[in-house]
Amino acid sequence: MPIQLDIVTPEKLAYSDEVDAVVLPGSEGELGVLPHHAPLISTLGAGELRLRKGGQEESFAIIGGFLQVLPDRVVVMAENADMASDIDLEKAQEARRQAEQALEGGFVEGADLAAARAALQASLIRIRVAERRQHEGRRRHV
Repeated sequence: MPIQLDIVTPEKLAYSDEVDAVVLPGSEGELGVLPHHAPLISTLGAGELRLRKGGQEESFAIIGGFLQVLPDRVVVMAENADMASDIDLEKAQEARRQAEQALEGGFVEGADLAAARAALQASLIRIRVAERRQHEGRRRHV
């Protein structure tokens, strides 16, 4: 029996479907949710969300937010959620380079430093998720 998964960001509904399982980056470590999981509310960290449906796995790069697990539904309210297949690896690598340059350049305000660190973390997560998907795709087709 599957469980409904909804992934929402401030801009869009990123995903909505029934899944067999979901693994998320909780703020205190990885969380796994299966159907009939106990109700739960948690903060999310930055990392990879993996869902399994019918023997297939899909990944999202998730940046912060909240998780609510209900008896029949998992709701992920993320600041940012990018499906692995939608991540442009070249753009993510360019964003990483820009964030690294900003960090090397020095700052006047602490807010600039925090923004550059957040941009670097987001780009690194997107790169990791996209590269993992490419690697698994090559492995499946060989």
